[in-house]
Amino acid sequence: MRPPMKRVNYKIGDKVEVCSREEGFIGSYFKATIVSCLQNEKFMIRYENLLLDDESGPLIETISRRELRPLPPRVRNPPEFHFNQKVDVFDNDGWWLGEITSEKTLSENYYYYNVYFNTTDQTIYYPCDRIRIHHEWIYGDWILER
Repeated sequence: MRPPMKRVNYKIGDKVEVCSREEGFIGSYFKATIVSCLQNEKFMIRYENLLLDDESGPLIETISRRELRPLPPRVRNPPEFHFNQKVDVFDNDGWWLGEITSEKTLSENYYYYNVYFNTTDQTIYYPCDRIRIHHEWIYGDWILER
């Protein structure tokens, strides 16, 4: 039996992450601020890093509650990630779910990991400062991926 879902009462000004369900964006999380609470579990949000097509200002969209989650807790990254660990990588203005596929490598005074993205079947090399521990928002609680 599933535990009851804890409901977050979002309000104007709350910082959130938008979990896109669109093809090509599955597994991505984009930071946003709630600018309006609408009827029928809808919210108007303003993205922090996504811009309008003409780049004249931040993108503002109306989305449903199921596409929102609070910002994940700030957790200090471990000294090393482990093989197959789920992580989020900051790229293309958002956080993308991936999996560590290498040991930490030193290159040009920075440490890097290979990260595999199953949504695109790609493995890309990222510096440690663009990787965070992945958290899942499940039934209103943060679950830390280890």
